[in-house]
Amino acid sequence: MRKLLARGLAFAGLCAPTIAHAASTITSQPNGADTVWILISSALVLMMCMPGLGLFYGGLVRARNFLSVLVQVGALAAVASVLWMVCGYTLAFGTVTNGWLGGTNALMLKGLAPVRGGLTLPENTFALFQMCFAAITPALMVGAWVDRARFGWVVAFCAIWGLVVYAPAAHWLWGHGWLATRFGALDFAGGIVVHTTAGVSALVVAAMMGKRQGFPKTLMLPHSPALTMAGAALLWVGWFGFNGGSALTGNGAAADAIINTHLAASAAAMAWLLIEYFAVGKPTSVGFATGAVAGLATVTPAAGFIAPGAAILFGLAAASICYPMIQLVKQRWEIDDSLDVFAVHGVGGMMGSLLLGVFLSSALGGHGYAPGMNMGRQLIAQAIAVGSVALWSAVASTVIAVAVARLVPMRVSEDDEREGLDYASHGERAWEMD
Repeated sequence: MRKLLARGLAFAGLCAPTIAHAASTITSQPNGADTVWILISSALVLMMCMPGLGLFYGGLVRARNFLSVLVQVGALAAVASVLWMVCGYTLAFGTVTNGWLGGTNALMLKGLAPVRGGLTLPENTFALFQMCFAAITPALMVGAWVDRARFGWVVAFCAIWGLVVYAPAAHWLWGHGWLATRFGALDFAGGIVVHTTAGVSALVVAAMMGKRQGFPKTLMLPHSPALTMAGAALLWVGWFGFNGGSALTGNGAAADAIINTHLAASAAAMAWLLIEYFAVGKPTSVGFATGAVAGLATVTPAAGFIAPGAAILFGLAAASICYPMIQLVKQRWEIDDSLDVFAVHGVGGMMGSLLLGVFLSSALGGHGYAPGMNMGRQLIAQAIAVGSVALWSAVASTVIAVAVARLVPMRVSEDDEREGLDYASHGERAWEMD
């Protein structure tokens, strides 16, 4: 009975940040197994960022910019982690006031509860897990501006972005904010909070920053598809902690999320290879890696809510939609989103968030709708959440980018861009061939 009560509260957005938390039992004592699982999941999510994302993006750029990608990803994870502990956590998960931002009760992580309300975890464990999400989300945007962004601008922009864009979005959906409580919108592990915010913001910044020298006439091939494959493998494994950990419990709920995560990635990767075979004549390693990540991003908002069969459909949809979106962004819109952050993460996250409204249905094997909700109402709730977060991300990112650019230019000089950011920005080279 207590689990049923917790499930109902979670659906209403009154118990915990995601519906997955319904599996937790309300208690005054932390559960050791759940705590250990979330600690492990935190490490897996951080592994996704460093080294997973760094290698995935780094292999896709030209050799003279490889090190700059690693430095940007690492620096953004570091600054986001510090800011999260200082004030980001309380803005996202502090005392609920008006549904727009959390209260200031947890500044510098002061006064954390022995057990986070509605969960079986010490609140510091919950804060650590959420910190890893706050760290990887701005790092996702690095792929949009590789080869040309000034390092100082990147760090300053993303530091402000994490507090102005990410933290409010996390509160709206996971911290008992207005999208969850007023509309009943759902986001299991970040299709809206992570992938929509990062994807839309990346597209806006890429458009503002302009194209790389030579784009699109000059062929800019990945310097090491092998590193990209290695990075994708680390992302794939780490995503088990990203989605499985979002169950916030170490039981079958986490296993369900991991199964769906793996199936969606597998289906998307194989479908992407098939599309490549018919489109360009050969299936590629970069295509396999990109397809897998698209599947992972697409299933993320629904991983703990849907049936395994639906997860396969999510993966097939990811390949079918994200692949042509890459061509649309670069060829029709003529925006140099260099490593396809919007087409893969943004579109995947938004599409998965909308598909959730359909496949949440118990008739399709999902967990079922909350009392008073049905497929139509859930779809509307998901659309409102996606649209609201996307709009806020676009507007806020534009303002932040312009404001920071008044102090630090967005782009490096043309000479530095030609020389490569490894040496121009950091005075080092990733590869010495003496």
